[in-house]
Amino acid sequence: MDRFAAGWAERAEAEFMYRYASGAPDADRETLGMSAHRVAGGVVVSARHDPTRYWNKALGFGYAEPVTGDLVARILEVYRGERNTDATLQIAPEALPPDWDEIVRKYGLTPGARVAKWAAPVDNIEAGDVSALRVAPVEPEHAVRWAEAVLDGLGKPHAGFVGMLVAAAASPAAHAFAAWSGDTVVGGGLLHVHGDVGSLNHGAVLAPYRRQGGQAALIAARVAVARELGCRWIVTETFQPDEGESNSSLNNMRRAGLTKLYVRRNFLWRGDDVGDGL
Repeated sequence: MDRFAAGWAERAEAEFMYRYASGAPDADRETLGMSAHRVAGGVVVSARHDPTRYWNKALGFGYAEPVTGDLVARILEVYRGERNTDATLQIAPEALPPDWDEIVRKYGLTPGARVAKWAAPVDNIEAGDVSALRVAPVEPEHAVRWAEAVLDGLGKPHAGFVGMLVAAAASPAAHAFAAWSGDTVVGGGLLHVHGDVGSLNHGAVLAPYRRQGGQAALIAARVAVARELGCRWIVTETFQPDEGESNSSLNNMRRAGLTKLYVRRNFLWRGDDVGDGL
């Protein structure tokens, strides 16, 4: 993969994060203390009441303008303005500047988990669509059940998030699929389209219904739509396991034909740890 593809992978992820946060119902945004900001070609999402801390994230930087200490300061000022005390900065390895270690020290950042970015030309992906579960587009009357099943499959709380997922699924740029076992929604996933890139996200199946081909079928359904819409690339993210450990999402991506593009390190900021001089 070339630099252009890596940049589009980062932008596509940033864009779907922005759409989730900015499109959430007012009640959910208030519950989570959520806001979304565009900064220097990237996205800063703040959710000071998010118990998972997942939605305190800044990403997509290094392509509209270089990553610098001044840019990091601007990002952190957004969080301070939102009265938030922690955040995760996600920057692709190729976009990190030579003085990144110095910036990390200056702004009190600490290394966190690693995230693997996966990508492939859409025509190279061959996910199996044979499953004991039925996969179909989410109809409006099933959207809440779908959102609840996805959140349960991911081990996430419902408060503040069900409405956000329902709104995201209704976005013109999104295509939501549910996995069914009989009359029960047992999982699902989303495809977000940004330009000619399709992003796979929020894919999950409830524990009792796993190992039935549901995840592969969800990938296949979303890739088929991306292909119909003219997408050139499919991208997604999984946590990178430590050596000797396994990640089922990672295995699903590999089996479908996606290639690991790079591993991106999270950098964590805790406001209480930052001195007054910043």
